Amino acid sequence: MNIGSYTFEEFKALARNFHGYAAPGLLIGGYMVAMAKRNLPKGTLFEAVVETTKCLPDAVQLLTLCSTGNNWMKVTNLGRYAVSLGDKYTGEGVRVGIDPSKLEDFPEIRDWFFKRKPKKDQNVARLEQEIERAGDTICRMESVTVKQRYLGHKPMDAIEVCPVCGEAYPRYDGPICRGCQGQAPYTSMHSLVADSMPAGLRVVPVAEAVGREAAHDMTRIEPGQFKGPEFKAGQRLSIGDVCRLQQMGRFHVAVRDPAAAAEASRQGTRHENEVAECFARAMAGPGVGYGLPPHEGKIDFAADRDGLLCVDALRMEQFNLVPEVMVASRHDGTVIRKGSRFAGTRAIPLFLPEERMRQALEVLGSEPLFSVLPLRRAKVGILVTGTEVFQGIIEDKFIPVITAKVGAYSCTVVKSTVVPDDLDMMRDAIADIRTAGADLLVTTGGLSVDPDDLTRQALLEYGLTNGLHGAPVLPGTMSVMGALPATDTGGRVQVLGVPACALYYKTTFLDIILPRLLAGREISRRELARMGEGGYCMACHTCTWPKCWFGK
Repeated sequence: MNIGSYTFEEFKALARNFHGYAAPGLLIGGYMVAMAKRNLPKGTLFEAVVETTKCLPDAVQLLTLCSTGNNWMKVTNLGRYAVSLGDKYTGEGVRVGIDPSKLEDFPEIRDWFFKRKPKKDQNVARLEQEIERAGDTICRMESVTVKQRYLGHKPMDAIEVCPVCGEAYPRYDGPICRGCQGQAPYTSMHSLVADSMPAGLRVVPVAEAVGREAAHDMTRIEPGQFKGPEFKAGQRLSIGDVCRLQQMGRFHVAVRDPAAAAEASRQGTRHENEVAECFARAMAGPGVGYGLPPHEGKIDFAADRDGLLCVDALRMEQFNLVPEVMVASRHDGTVIRKGSRFAGTRAIPLFLPEERMRQALEVLGSEPLFSVLPLRRAKVGILVTGTEVFQGIIEDKFIPVITAKVGAYSCTVVKSTVVPDDLDMMRDAIADIRTAGADLLVTTGGLSVDPDDLTRQALLEYGLTNGLHGAPVLPGTMSVMGALPATDTGGRVQVLGVPACALYYKTTFLDIILPRLLAGREISRRELARMGEGGYCMACHTCTWPKCWFGK
């Protein structure tokens, strides 16, 4: 059977010249690609998506115009021997793969495909005979639509020079190239080269510093007693300061040289204090304050109000990739009090090149890095489900627990009710809670896999939207989140389903998610997925949460 316009022997020779040898996967791949091409409408301009890195991409490059070089072929390694050809604009096309159920009549192909024989034991001649005889009869084909993200070319972005390695790279990779971010496929020896003293400064013995201005804050440390700036930037040093400096272990100091300062400005460098102020203005959002002037070249951020700390962790990571700058903060999602310090930023060298500062500010963009969202005082409805609780067989302890949890955030319980495992009664109870004016519904029970667990179904039938069931947090995995949309008679109601573990453990997923809901944050699957790291509670004998790492 021919492979496209080639006889089997011609394609073998083509494969041998291109691939190094006529690999079985490449020969079978030729039949697969030819089959896909035949089943596309004539004249279709198509692109290819290959699901393996083994041999099949070479078959695509031999029989089509698609290659990794022109970006018309995308290789996404799913470990499946299959190829899709789709219309370049609409994605409509076909997918061809090997069908394992059709290999029984071809034992050599079967043993090769399932790796049942070492390569040295394969009968190559017989294997090639079976491949030619089988052709595309061992394949399965289906109509597919290739997703848009696999079609077309990623638009070219500006090219930057990496400030770490000095090589050119596309700007969309971040503030430094991906190699310097740790993705290089090799190891390299790098050394830290100290910068020369910036223009505008002079380092002199302390005795010669009398009458001159200190170039930066100088810190005094007494272990366990004091740490702070003993001398401030711009402070004029006196003869009496010489002894104090020497007691601090400083025998040389950096002083400002007014004559050289103008030259430093012309060379485009910024003092650490000026840099810290620029960064602080860009990072601070609603509910965030900071004090001026900087201390020791650093600015600390503090909450201007009680609320939930929100940190754009991805942009923070990008900012910290920029050489010679830094920002550090507490965890996103932390509940903080007005006046609490939670982050700090600074330039690392005393003077920062303007180009580096521009690069860092570009990463920050126009949106703040930090904000503190106020927590609303929700009107809470509590729905406890379970026939055993409704009938009094088991004493209800959920309502006191939930009441205490929401009360800690100054929320009010407007209605609480207990219903049996009955869908109609659950729906009626939800309606009553809405009528009572609740804007947060907390349900307990009926969220697991028991046959009588009907709470989720009741919520869905009542109109739950954006529903999420399950979180990578222990305890609290079986939690439910979502919302009931606004109606003519009431506004939108947030929904939080709490599993039974909240009765046993002092701290669960409920404690992590509740302040986020009160702050009005929309909870996404991605945010939940990130909670897996730090989401395992140690169930300590004495719980110290939120001062431990659980949920952070």
